[in-house]
Amino acid sequence: VAGTVLGVGTGVFVLALVWVLALLLCAVLSRASGATRFSVVLVFLGALLITAVLLLFPRASETPAPEVEMKIVDAFFIGRYVLLACLTAVFLGALFLVLTHHILEPVYAKPLRSY
Repeated sequence: VAGTVLGVGTGVFVLALVWVLALLLCAVLSRASGATRFSVVLVFLGALLITAVLLLFPRASETPAPEVEMKIVDAFFIGRYVLLACLTAVFLGALFLVLTHHILEPVYAKPLRSY
């Protein structure tokens, strides 16, 4: 779907931005003194109102557009099998080298005691 990031649309990011800004503004205003301190409630209610408006009045239609039959084509079919063949060859080569290293490991003779 066009216009999505990580599977979610721009509306989710707008809502997240609204609430992050509201929380930052609330944190700044909570340090204020006097009557300004109580404006945190107005900021919270404003963010709540913006969220309600964005959720209740969506731009997209609720009925999805009729879908066109899509044919799924694997364009990387041959490349995938070439990569699998290369990985298999490297694995078998490494396994051969490890086994020959262990099989052909030299066995050192124990020193004889000389009196």
